Amino acid sequence: MADLVNPGTGGSLSAVAGEFGFEWLASIDVKTLDQDVISKTPFQFARDNLILPMGMVEGRLKAVTSRPFSLEPWGDMRLIYGAPVDMALADEDVLQTAINQAYDLSAGSARATMDDIAEAADLSSLVDGLPEDLLETSAEAPVIRLVNSVLVEAAKEKASDIHIEPYERELVVRFRVDGALRNVIKPPKKFQSLIVSRVKIMSGLDIAEKRLPQDGRLKIVIAGKEIDVRVSVIPTAYGERVVLRLLDKSTALLGFAELGMPADMREVVGKLIRSPHGIILVSGPTGSGKTTTLYAAISDINSPDKNIITVEDPVEYQLSGVGQMQVNVKTGLTFASGLRSILRQDPDIIMVGEIRDKETAQIAVQASLTGHLVFSTIHTNDAAGAVTRLVDMGIEPFLISSSLIGALAQRLVRVLCPKCKEPYRPGPEHLAELGVAMADLPVGTMFYRPGACPECNQSGYKGRIGVFELLIVDDPIRSLIAQKADSSAIKKSAAERGFSAMRERAASAVISGTTSLEEVVRVTADLD
Repeated sequence: MADLVNPGTGGSLSAVAGEFGFEWLASIDVKTLDQDVISKTPFQFARDNLILPMGMVEGRLKAVTSRPFSLEPWGDMRLIYGAPVDMALADEDVLQTAINQAYDLSAGSARATMDDIAEAADLSSLVDGLPEDLLETSAEAPVIRLVNSVLVEAAKEKASDIHIEPYERELVVRFRVDGALRNVIKPPKKFQSLIVSRVKIMSGLDIAEKRLPQDGRLKIVIAGKEIDVRVSVIPTAYGERVVLRLLDKSTALLGFAELGMPADMREVVGKLIRSPHGIILVSGPTGSGKTTTLYAAISDINSPDKNIITVEDPVEYQLSGVGQMQVNVKTGLTFASGLRSILRQDPDIIMVGEIRDKETAQIAVQASLTGHLVFSTIHTNDAAGAVTRLVDMGIEPFLISSSLIGALAQRLVRVLCPKCKEPYRPGPEHLAELGVAMADLPVGTMFYRPGACPECNQSGYKGRIGVFELLIVDDPIRSLIAQKADSSAIKKSAAERGFSAMRERAASAVISGTTSLEEVVRVTADLD
């Protein structure tokens, strides 16, 4: 009977629903489902049988499936809930997404798991292998359950990092969400070594080595989403400190518009990245989204007629049609040696993860002068600072003026939560920090500040966008570079031809209600 309907064809299923009197669900809003009811059915059972409990209605279980003629799971559900089952039908894709989302929402929190930890746990219980999906695990060892629940909760909250920090009398677990750290739980201090050992085992590190820093990686699956985790362990006075960086492989690459780049700048950048040769640098501090911007640029110009090769540390996203090489210092593969090898691969476009030293900078400059388009990042506060940083590295100014065609500086600002942001009118002294005056603004301009609601976890912010400044290296700028002018002189000259500093660009995001004045001042404080 199960073969009578192809579960992947929504049209056939909707016809079956009409013929046999099943309710047809074109979409499923998981927020309306009863999480207590869902938690009684194991995730693996729901996934394998494509059946999802939705809630109890007048003593009857309402569930949805894509396999109406597979009767055995219906009987199992009646046994699990001790109630008759009313079944609705939905397309397989819709149901699979709903199952992943529903079990992601109903996954036990790290705090609840910690409260359930048993009094005793031994190291031998930590070596269980990773399950196919962390939501499927039924491990009894309390520390395994705690570490898994921390990973699940971090993925659910879209945290970029998990910090496990030992202190003299306590152990603190913190998440970095939208660039800001916050405390999550404080497990008992006595579990510190067991938690660290579990993370080490998962990432293939040496649990016996506690005196030296170690780096590892692991790959996990949570609610069907594949997540790469980079693990860093360092020794401190009160034990080993662990930081896990999470990279959701299912996240789609963003374009310039999604990054928050304004339309006028997108047009200029679009022309710049299609130049036949030259160097384009993206600058900013660690964690400002430089690599994401480079990926957006490469994705925009990627085509079968171009040979694009990158050398990165590490490779964060797999780009279709792009040759990507990962730095490995242990084997001698550095940015410089990797870049030198790339040039023997007949590339059209090269991306270097970061220009850190004179050797890498020299090879990048020579590559651009011999007909290649080179993308890279550099650590400077603003766009003009990229020029002076290259000079500081020992690159001759005449080579910089001949090769550099553009420098883009950026920061990430948190976006105000649309559900709880509050309108207000800032004082003149606050507007002065932003570099604008109320008299210069249109009548009725409204400013917003963060509120607090469950949607944003009481933070007032949800998500981040970039704020940018773009320096085009034109003839006047080239002349200043050749004269070894400082960054302020370069910015002043560029401003005469329409260059807008990052603080000015960020002001428009405040005026539009996208972010708050305080957030822009905080993020761009080093540009004053």
